[in-house]
Order: sequence, then C-alpha cells, then structure tokens
Amino acid sequence: MRGLILLVFAWPLMVQAVEAELSGFIGAEMRGFLYHEQFDGQFKGLQFSSIIQPELEAEYNNGRDQYRLILFVRLDSQDDRRTHSDLREAYWRHIADEWELLVGFSRVFWGVTESRHLVDIINQTDFVEGIDNEDKLGQPMFNLATQRVWGSFNVYVMPWFRERTFPGKRGRLRFPLVVDGDVEFESGAGQHHVDVAVRYDHYVAEWDLGLYCFRGTGREPRLVPNSQGTRLITHYDQINQVGTDIQYTTEAWLWKFEGLVREGQGDTFAATVAGFEYTLYQIGGTFADLGLLAEYLYDGRDSDPAVAPPTPFDDDYFLGARLALNDTQDTNVLLGVIVDRDDHSRFFSIEAERRLGVSWTIEIEGRWFSNIGTESDLAALTKDSFVGIRLSHHF
Repeated sequence: MRGLILLVFAWPLMVQAVEAELSGFIGAEMRGFLYHEQFDGQFKGLQFSSIIQPELEAEYNNGRDQYRLILFVRLDSQDDRRTHSDLREAYWRHIADEWELLVGFSRVFWGVTESRHLVDIINQTDFVEGIDNEDKLGQPMFNLATQRVWGSFNVYVMPWFRERTFPGKRGRLRFPLVVDGDVEFESGAGQHHVDVAVRYDHYVAEWDLGLYCFRGTGREPRLVPNSQGTRLITHYDQINQVGTDIQYTTEAWLWKFEGLVREGQGDTFAATVAGFEYTLYQIGGTFADLGLLAEYLYDGRDSDPAVAPPTPFDDDYFLGARLALNDTQDTNVLLGVIVDRDDHSRFFSIEAERRLGVSWTIEIEGRWFSNIGTESDLAALTKDSFVGIRLSHHF
C-alpha cells in the first residue's frame, strides 16, 4: 500500500519531462425527492452538491509507459457522508511486446447485461454516489496481462481492501438504521488481506466470452446490528467466486448472459442475469436508433441477512428502452423498470444525457419505487423516489 501511495506523490517527478494532458469536468447537481423523509433525522427539501473530477494523462518511451490520475471530489449540502473524495485511478502501466503491467489504483469493469452487473467484483461500490452500483472506488492492485491470438489473460493481485460507502443519518436512500463506522472482517488480516483474481477473455466470430475466478474479501458486506441495536456494522466475508459473461451478436440482436457461483456466505449459490437487446435502426426515417431490452434476474443466495448480504434481485425481470438520437448533441435516453415476480414491487429508472455546445453537458436521472412491500429489501427506500439534474463543464 505504501508503494502505491508513493506512486501518486512521485507523479510530478515521473512525468516532468513528458508532455501531459489535463482534462476532466466540474459540475453542479440537484436532487429533488418526491416524498417526505421516512426515517428520523433524514433531511427535508432539495439536495445540492458540486463535483470536480480532474484527469491527468501522460506517457513516454514511445507510449510504452503510461500514467493516469483521476481524482473525484464531491461536496454535498445535506449528507456529510456524501461529501467525500476518492482516487478513482492513479497508476503506471508498462506495455511490453507480449505483456502489460499495471501498478496503482485502477477501475476494472466486467459484464455485458444492462440491469445488473453481476460479475463486476474487482472494485468496491461507491454507494453514496448511487444505488445502481455503477460508481466504483479506485482499487489498489497489481495487474499483469497478456494478449495473444488465443485470447487475453489477466492476473489481479489486490493488497488492500476498500470499504463500501454508505449515507449518513441525514442522508436519503439509506436503511432504517445508519451504517456505523465499525467494520468486521472474517479474515484476521482485515483490510490488508491479499485478494486475487484471474480472468480470460476471447472472441470467436459473433461470440464474446469472459471467464474469471476470484478469491478474497467479498465486496458485498453483511449488515449486522450492534449490541445496542441502534446502528449497523458492516461485516465482510471471505468468498470464492467463479463466473462468466457471454454476448452473442447477430444482426440487430445482442444476446447477453452473466452468471456466477459463490461460496463463503451461507450455502454455495448461483446467480444469473440473461436477456437480449434488439435495435431498431433509423426509426421513422430519422437518424435515431431505438434499442429494446429484456432481462431476467435470479439470485439463489440465503435470504437470512445474518448469513448473506441482502439482494432485492432474486427473482425479477427487467424491461427497458435505449434511444440514441445520433445528433450532433449526442442525445441519449435510457428507460427501464425492474419488477419482482413475487410481490410485484417495481423499480423505475431514467437516465438522459445531452451535450450543450462544445464543453457542457446536461444529465437527468430519475429513480422511482412503486408498490414496494413491507418485506421487500427495497422497503427502506419506499419514500426515496427522486429526480436529479447535473450540469457539467468539461475542460
């Protein structure tokens, strides 16, 4: 870990003779919740925040040595826990003839499905940023990779664990009890347990295939009440997990599958997400494309929260639509709903983005919870439906 921190602080010396490129964005965001708060202490009214994410890239040795730094900072008006910063990326990558080595903080994204990135396990979720598990904390790692005609092979060694972020007492989209700062680990090494993952990727004709194996501290914590029953403590288990993501492309169809088998949290269980995306091109004689999505979500983990982390997506289906106008403003809209097959609870989402001129973008995000049963894992979010808007300037 000390070596990774030294890498960040030594950055200016490492790139002093190199022409570096600085980019990123600064933004302002507002969220409006549609209902009054559900739990004592939660804020009322609007939630404002500001964001800055500078990015620095540099390379030398004819591009064989690359450096990248991404810093994320958010200042929030309502929730102190949502005011936070993170090193999203801060690494050095060396590219040789037949292999690559990356050292530092990085983000790795796995998966092909839309409703849930089931196999994405390398990085921890930045839960105060969003409940869709799309935002990830930077993960300290050593990554050795090789790319051959028979596919690509990656080995990840992760010497330091990142704890999941959670909203504070004033925050929305939280549990009835606030997640405390106390943490429990199954491993005696705690946060310093060395996690290991290997992954193989290849494509053959219309097929894209990924296979992986992970051994280490699970990124999903169990939430255990403290001795007074007033707060929740996060408990991280040791798990073994194997999984795959597969995509088959044929004409306007994308057939997608993600699956895993995990042991270490109760009985060994399997989980899957499977479905398709069908694209209608140049609809109505315009340049716009419309993608129609449908997926099924299954998770066989133990329903006892004392044994396994809870999940609301154990037997659900997802329907969605993706509209790309293909205009000069790069306008995109994604609509979706996840419906529980048992109690028929519904989780609606909308994401839209459009460029304003050369340097500005506007984004709209909406989350709605409907018909949520009292026994549902989403029951704590019943009154947390919201609409958010973000205006960003890119530099």
